Amino acid sequence: MGLKTATIVQVQGVTFIAKSSTEHWVVMDGPEGLQGSEAAPRPKDMLLFALGGCTASDVVSILHKKRVPVGRFEVHLEAHVREEHPQVFTDIAIEYVLYGDGLRIQDVEHAIELSATKYCSVSAMLKPAVPITYSYRIESLTETFSKDLEFEHAEPPVSGVLAD
Repeated sequence: MGLKTATIVQVQGVTFIAKSSTEHWVVMDGPEGLQGSEAAPRPKDMLLFALGGCTASDVVSILHKKRVPVGRFEVHLEAHVREEHPQVFTDIAIEYVLYGDGLRIQDVEHAIELSATKYCSVSAMLKPAVPITYSYRIESLTETFSKDLEFEHAEPPVSGVLAD
């Protein structure tokens, strides 16, 4: 099992820089009313970025291995936030948007399902705490197709530790 590390350093107020074990720095910030400068994403935004980036990487890799010709790919995430503290996500919706001609629905659905149920470690960590829904849309020059998806999620490992 690997070890991931992170260091968070205060810049000023609630503006922080963070570095992970990959040695890359990112900036996180907060609202001006809480001594932030509104200059960077907030920590919960970073959580959505992590989920979107994780599942996007899976889907693109799976489609590439299947030699599916995707011209452009986007993932849109929407999360509702509870009003009272702690202001956690109450649900997350993920929409995959694929652009290209000749995309087979079966290939797209299979790639999304594998990410949702097997490969995306970020969604595996979030699933016990927040419902996640999945949908996709295929855009081409001749037609548009969209569909909401539901998957049976794999049970987390017995030890409760999820590998990255």
